[in-house]
Amino acid sequence: MEEENNKVTLHGMWISTYAKKVELALKIKGITFDYVEEDLSNKSSLLLKYNPIYKKVPLLLHRGKPVSESLVILEYIDETWKNLQPLLLPEDPYERATVRLWASYCLQISDTMKKAFISATDVEGGAFDEFFEILKVMEEGMKDFFPGGRSKICAENLGLLDIIIVCSLATYKAAEEVVGMKILDPEKNPFVYSWVTTLLELPLVKETLPPHDKVVSRLEFIKKNGFRFQSNI
Repeated sequence: MEEENNKVTLHGMWISTYAKKVELALKIKGITFDYVEEDLSNKSSLLLKYNPIYKKVPLLLHRGKPVSESLVILEYIDETWKNLQPLLLPEDPYERATVRLWASYCLQISDTMKKAFISATDVEGGAFDEFFEILKVMEEGMKDFFPGGRSKICAENLGLLDIIIVCSLATYKAAEEVVGMKILDPEKNPFVYSWVTTLLELPLVKETLPPHDKVVSRLEFIKKNGFRFQSNI
């Protein structure tokens, strides 16, 4: 009965970068959960019932209560399971505030990349300019935030920013293959590039993110048909 009262269910979609953030956070914390794959063209009654505002993924159900919006869910996970390591947010109030600020900014990465990808009929036409500007700001900001570099990365010490940056840029290689241009450049963004590529090599991250070939296939379809991802804020 106690196990049922503490039941955790995640409603997600395989290619949603927002849902993947939550899935990765649950795995990092070692939280047992049930996963429900949603078809966003035919949404489940539970998704519509428990997320009436956005009607999108991710949706977390814990003890029968819904939590929506990826950043809100990530903080809920950290605060609810404080006894489980690692902590996704630092304990120091100023550091927590700084992480929240950068987390909110970082969330723009995937949306901006999606918009650029859809409109990049001519990759030299400036479709990715806004995306590259966001990456530039992240590059300089993270150098200051991690003055010694983001070293010794492992599943046992991942934090909120690690989760958001790696899931936001999880499809960058597939996107590069489809549009035929460099999206994450190691020369222009060496810190972010090294950070993301190191995270992508972690077994826990690899098992959570969708297969490269499957993503390429979906992106080619999106590019051809102008279809936009459906995901939550």
